[in-house]
Amino acid sequence: MKNIPLLLMGCGGVGRQLLQHIVSCRSLHAKQGVHLRVVGVCDSKSLVVAPDVFTAELDDSFLLEVCRVKSNGSPLLTLGNFGACQVFASPEVLPKVTDIGGLLGKSTGLAFVDCSASAETIGVLNRVVDFGCCLVLANKKPLTVSMDDYDKLVSQPRRLRHESTVGAGLPAIASLNRIISSGDPVYRIIGSLSGTLGYVMSEVEDGKPFSQVVSAAKSLGYTEPDPRDDLGGMDVARKALILARLLGRRINLDDMKIESLYPEEMGPDVMPLEDFLANGLPLLDKNIEDRIKQASANGNVLRYVCLIDDTRCEIGIQEVPKDSALGRLRGSDNVLEIYSRCYEKQPLVIQGAGAGNDTTAAGVLADILDIQDLFPQPSVVHHGH
Repeated sequence: MKNIPLLLMGCGGVGRQLLQHIVSCRSLHAKQGVHLRVVGVCDSKSLVVAPDVFTAELDDSFLLEVCRVKSNGSPLLTLGNFGACQVFASPEVLPKVTDIGGLLGKSTGLAFVDCSASAETIGVLNRVVDFGCCLVLANKKPLTVSMDDYDKLVSQPRRLRHESTVGAGLPAIASLNRIISSGDPVYRIIGSLSGTLGYVMSEVEDGKPFSQVVSAAKSLGYTEPDPRDDLGGMDVARKALILARLLGRRINLDDMKIESLYPEEMGPDVMPLEDFLANGLPLLDKNIEDRIKQASANGNVLRYVCLIDDTRCEIGIQEVPKDSALGRLRGSDNVLEIYSRCYEKQPLVIQGAGAGNDTTAAGVLADILDIQDLFPQPSVVHHGH
């Protein structure tokens, strides 16, 4: 059995779903000759670690207990009474996590899995890369900070996997990397990378008012608690930046043109959420309706997309042909069109569910298994005849 020691940062929806996937896939992984040995789990306030990180692990009943405790909104600290583990509280968490990276990275290797949504993990990730640890990210922030930090994280490309930072479980980054490394120049990427905004745009297409669609999306749980987090386009911008940097563009978020679907005077620091939903949103209906009519007159439809080519990296509403992959998009799917020398007339199209804790966690799990060749083979003991 090949053992992969694993430390999880972040026990939100994606982190918990990942732990459940790990537990439920035990027999499948055993058939593949792999065992994921979870040595520690942390959130922003506390860290739970196996009694001995070299030999022991947090067993499956403990991992499911982590999921239960966290989904009830209780702190990890309450797990101190449950099973064998060491518990550390903030501000010790990040230094302790770094220590474990140092201990295991240099001996057996360690998979560091960042399912948080925090920029605080960047320091730790930068340190543990030096220890020979592997990084698997669902967290976009470490890859969208300054170029210096980015360069550091990607300095060991074999030891970094981050498929789930763009398009949840879709193989967007893997596909792009294959094209790039084959020497086929990618000259244009256009994609709808927000399930929320994809849903909103395809619903307003059917003649429903923008404000009504956004409210419906919120009640369906498609949006963040404050829909402006989606409507501002920042999430799409981070995904686009990750793709642009993969193509070799040395740019930052500030260099990108990002269209927000609400004006500054309706921003979260100016207008309370209830006020925005009741009074702000309806004021935006007319503009969107006019733009839809204009697009329709041109034989096009509107989509909220990221567009990356040699000169541009833009996020916002664009007209796209009705019969393109983007034009046919319905519901909350993500779609990415990649144009290169080999995919010139007809782009490579990657489409599917681009949101949801389940698909994101599945993408993270696939990434972890993808780096198994970087961990040492179990030593074989030869017995005499």
